[in-house]
Amino acid sequence: MEPPLKSLSKRIPNTEELRRYGRGLREVVSRSAQGEWNGKRRFDPLDLIVASNRGRVPRLVPIKMARMAASPFGFFRGAVPLMAADLARLPASGLTTQICGDAHVRNVGAYAAPGGALVFDINDFDETIRAPWEWDVKRMAASVVLAGREAGNSEERCKDAVYWFIQSYRGTIAKLSNMTFVDLERFHVTRHLRLAPIAGVLQKARRETSLETLEKYARHAKNGVPVFAESKPLLMHLPRRVVRQVLAALETYRETLSSERKVLLDRYSPVDIAFKVVGTGSVGTRDYVVLLLGNGLKDPLFLQIKEEPPSAYVRYVKEVENFLNEGRRVVEGQRRMQTQCDPLLGWTAIEGRDYLVRQLCDHKAGIEMEELKGQGLIDYARVCGELLAKGHARAGSPAAIAGYLGSSNKIDKAIAKFAFSYADQTSRDHAQLRTAIKAGKIQAAKEQ
Repeated sequence: MEPPLKSLSKRIPNTEELRRYGRGLREVVSRSAQGEWNGKRRFDPLDLIVASNRGRVPRLVPIKMARMAASPFGFFRGAVPLMAADLARLPASGLTTQICGDAHVRNVGAYAAPGGALVFDINDFDETIRAPWEWDVKRMAASVVLAGREAGNSEERCKDAVYWFIQSYRGTIAKLSNMTFVDLERFHVTRHLRLAPIAGVLQKARRETSLETLEKYARHAKNGVPVFAESKPLLMHLPRRVVRQVLAALETYRETLSSERKVLLDRYSPVDIAFKVVGTGSVGTRDYVVLLLGNGLKDPLFLQIKEEPPSAYVRYVKEVENFLNEGRRVVEGQRRMQTQCDPLLGWTAIEGRDYLVRQLCDHKAGIEMEELKGQGLIDYARVCGELLAKGHARAGSPAAIAGYLGSSNKIDKAIAKFAFSYADQTSRDHAQLRTAIKAGKIQAAKEQ
């Protein structure tokens, strides 16, 4: 007869056994092998970038290309499909977890938790998927170098920052591997939040209210009701047919919320809808913003309805969860990695395309490049390491990852070596894009 719970008949490995398992994986892929990078026999990076633009709004693709051409770090932000293909060719330990997929220093920031308190965490999950933990770590490490260079730091300072990042990741994973799973679920990164760059972001976030967003993006119509102020091609009103589709999609989205969140949403009424261009990698995907009003004109709520194509990593992982909707994939990945999430996270679909729905603002703020100078870069890198480790530990085996990483600096050296090699490769790819634009092979048109 089957036991009432299958787990009762299954032996659960303890923490030390999981650590030993992780250590054993070094025989399969050594820690020094994590530093490997060889750009030879590589596909043409621009071919892959152009291919990744298929299905996007054609008139907006030149804006994406312009943003990628602005700097090596700008190129990096828009080149997740390229790095996914690169990472898939490299050695990996075999340990998987939920990854952000687009881990870089500008995808970490502040936002309001459901209770109203400000939190600081990874905040972009468009590419999230279950995959090797190394992929996030290597992408974040390379971003530290690229962002550090763009901010005017020396190579030595960038090197120090990368070492602090991986040491913070390694130390946090080791600490979390000893926690109960309930304590791990509650764990917040707070230790470094008083450091200058993070404290500055939190201060900005306090000012980023819905009323501030209303001032920034809206104007008052003749009847006194606020509507979006157009700024073509970055913010535009929609044809009535599309407006009706978005309103219908909101009804579908409502069904993905919990009962108490439905009550909250029902207290607000939509008064205007627009198309908005966002980010770098997302430029060209369909992105709608909805302005709703609740308790009068001074109670705005902004929702973002963001198209979610499949993760760039999906073709490179062996086992893929089928969420039926790519928006749901993003929501589930975000909930696994964040300690506290946007209470209005949900998903919907419009004309066969999948969408994520979330709040547009609600005290959201991020780091500015000029804040990543000197000690600011190092302090920020430490926090990024801690946040990434927390996210990975919540959805994977921190003990096994900690066992693989070990207590020596071998993995630190390897990741740092990769980070600089890949940052240099990105700079070469960026130069190739600029050359192609100059030659007229790729169209780039800066927004007005």
